[in-house]
Amino acid sequence: MTENELSYKIIGVVIELHKQIGPGLLESAYENALAYELRSLGLEVSQQVAMPFVYKEVHLDVGYRIDILVENKIILEIKSVESLAPVHYSQLLTYLKLSDKRLGLLVNFNSKLVKDSIHRIVNNL
Repeated sequence: MTENELSYKIIGVVIELHKQIGPGLLESAYENALAYELRSLGLEVSQQVAMPFVYKEVHLDVGYRIDILVENKIILEIKSVESLAPVHYSQLLTYLKLSDKRLGLLVNFNSKLVKDSIHRIVNNL
C-alpha cells in the first residue's frame, strides 16, 4: 500500500472516530481509540515510539515520542487543543526528518469538524 493510499485510509478512520466520540477528550483517549481502529483494519500500528535524537554522533535520550506510527511509514501526531500552533507543525516535520519518514498527519481532535483539522506534512527527504 502506498503512503497516499494508507493516508487516505487513516483519514477515513479519523473522521469516523470523531463522528463517534466528538471533541473534548484527552489526546491519549483519541490515540488509543485510533490505534485500536487502525489495528482492526489489519494495519501495523506502534504507539509512543521512542524518537532518537542524535547530536554530533551522540545518541541523546530526551524523551521524544511518536504518538502513532502506521505500517512504519506514516507518523500520526495527535492533538486535542483549542487551536494548532506553528510549533505543532514544526514538531511533526522534525519527527519526520529524525526518523527518515516521508509523510505525517497532524490531527487536532478538539474541533467541530475534524476534517478541517487534519494536516498532511511532507518531508522532502
